[in-house]
Amino acid sequence: MENEVEKPQQGIEMAETLSIPSGEGSVWTDVSSLIAAACKDLPDGELIHGGNFSLFAAMSALEIMDPKMDSGIDNGRYHSIDEAIENGAAPVPLSFDRTVDALCIIDIMDHLLACEATWHKGHSLAQTVFSCLYLLRLDRTSSHALLHSYCRVVHATCNAIISVVSDARTHEEEDLFTMAYGLPLGGEKDDRCLSNLNAVEETLCRQLRASKALSAKKMAVEDVEPLQTNFDLEEGFCKALLCRLRFRKHFYHLLMCMRRPQGRGFDLARKHISSCLSELERIRISSEFLRLVASKICDDGTLVRTTASGRQPVGFDANVNIRSSAPAPPRAIRTLSWKMALEYFEKLLHDLDIICSFSLDPLLENVLRFTVQFQKLQPDLVARAHLQLLLIQDGKLYGRDPIFAVICRAAALPEAVKDHDMQKNEFVVQLGQFVINLLKILCTNVAWQRRKLGKILQDWRIIYVQLELAFRKELGEFSNMSNDENLSMKMAKYILIWVEEQAYWIASRFLLLGFELDLYSSGEYCMVYWYIYVVLIKLAEKTHFRILASFDTAKRKGKKKRDSLMDLARDYQIPPAVLLLQCYICLADGLTTMLAALRNERKAFLSPGPFNTEHERFIQHFEHLQKACMPDHMSYLSFKESTAQASLSSLATHNHFKDAQRIARELKSSFAHDPDRVAELRHIEQVAEHNSIALNVISRVGALDTTLKISFEFTYHPYFAVAVVKRS
Repeated sequence: MENEVEKPQQGIEMAETLSIPSGEGSVWTDVSSLIAAACKDLPDGELIHGGNFSLFAAMSALEIMDPKMDSGIDNGRYHSIDEAIENGAAPVPLSFDRTVDALCIIDIMDHLLACEATWHKGHSLAQTVFSCLYLLRLDRTSSHALLHSYCRVVHATCNAIISVVSDARTHEEEDLFTMAYGLPLGGEKDDRCLSNLNAVEETLCRQLRASKALSAKKMAVEDVEPLQTNFDLEEGFCKALLCRLRFRKHFYHLLMCMRRPQGRGFDLARKHISSCLSELERIRISSEFLRLVASKICDDGTLVRTTASGRQPVGFDANVNIRSSAPAPPRAIRTLSWKMALEYFEKLLHDLDIICSFSLDPLLENVLRFTVQFQKLQPDLVARAHLQLLLIQDGKLYGRDPIFAVICRAAALPEAVKDHDMQKNEFVVQLGQFVINLLKILCTNVAWQRRKLGKILQDWRIIYVQLELAFRKELGEFSNMSNDENLSMKMAKYILIWVEEQAYWIASRFLLLGFELDLYSSGEYCMVYWYIYVVLIKLAEKTHFRILASFDTAKRKGKKKRDSLMDLARDYQIPPAVLLLQCYICLADGLTTMLAALRNERKAFLSPGPFNTEHERFIQHFEHLQKACMPDHMSYLSFKESTAQASLSSLATHNHFKDAQRIARELKSSFAHDPDRVAELRHIEQVAEHNSIALNVISRVGALDTTLKISFEFTYHPYFAVAVVKRS
């Protein structure tokens, strides 16, 4: 602390020594005592709040040195592309030694791959891919067929990816992604780049065959000029170049196939994905050969991370676009390593393969589930953009299913009503737009997703009220609806049930995403699990109503009305989907009660703080839910009242964890055909079992044993914690 106080004093003395001129009327004041007092009173992480320095300004200040946010002052070596070319930064040909020339081309290919992966991660196109001077002056490479064809396909690939991300409108997550800054992006909107690439690939194949013939001491069957002068290296260079060219070709084909409407190109896209993965593995294998060659040809002792050979690539300058990429000179960014770039593209390809393998299920419930499961893989921007374009095309699901038909199917209405006049109601049309927006939101990154889900909760509650009023106006009061066979009234009832169910599903997703984003501290787990419990109760209730209605409709079909209720009572069982929700309810209830009991009896997991009271934290976490009244009449006072009497003895008497474990075990047979559900049930069982054991230990030891240390970890499930009990 003393050192921190001395520094300002030293600064003041230095200012006086240098006789820094002061403005008229200004005087120098020693503020050491003020700074010393602030250092004593401010703990780590606290900020001084001035009248003209808001929290927003403070958070913006924290972005200093972030290359995406802070422009910096690095001017670079060259002031223009022409100056860089005149100084020999991008020579054509690359070298008069053909072996060095081949190695230089491979270095350019590898560095471009690393730049492209860095761009996909959110950095600007100008500082990554278009730091390549050959791309900026594509016409200069026309005399070098290999380099020219590769640069053209990279150019076309960038166009294709920008088009996907722009059309999906997911680029708002990374504002830099689609900014062109006047770069030469046009002109590669057709497949002409592939014809050049195919011609070069054929030449390389002939060179590879010739090199194999020579190595086998056979006469070459073709009169082919070798790639370079050292015949011992010819085969290795041909293979290294071919796998890089073929990866580019298949990757571009993949992007084109995935843009075909209604998923018609997915089968072919999966074949290209398989080919891309095979070529990536060959690219990885080629690194040993390239490093060996580089060490023999030009070993200067320096290694770079962005090429397989470890050599510095020619023809790149990250700051050459200084005056076009930002209002101020951009700070140099850190390009991903070559190995990290390979890993990125492998993950991207696997994510795209999962999208292509989706069955295009028309049932919205399954679409939502697939999207949520896909997000658990933490896909990057490009993969999520492709998913969104698949789900929503021309205002339809997959570009083929009208949204009203999707809603009718989700609300368990008969297929025949999809052409009903109700779809022309302005609030039904608005509901369809809400469904589209929901699907788009679920394709954003989890941070944006949670924030937007919180904002649309009120929209879903409002549309429910608007639909209810509109249906009442058009169809009359709902007092006798249960006994009325009028199709329009039945549709109105089922749609309202589904809208309310969907609103609670959004609320549950909003709450659970807080765990993925690490928004909750251990002292807040009690209130979080309590809110999850009350939301899941309502969600299970609405889901049960919807499934019951669809079951009732199915049973009534072809039977007399007087017999249907008897059949329903005899045949109906609680559906597996509701029982799965019941498992979550038991876990949330058990964790809420356990945490509340520990708070009440051991004074553990309280959330006192110098900045926010527990009530304020409650409002901060659940403000969106409170504004949307989800559920009704739930407040901080409700939370305090429901947890005030919790005790370890009462929890041990009725163990909610054992209930969750029992239901999960019984449900396995119902989901035997669904491996993801079976895995989820297994995780539920593990959470329930370990919490049940921990609860027994805590109850047996008692509340007075201060040597017992209790913590909560997410070992078996991302959302439901496990109590860990240890002796200190």
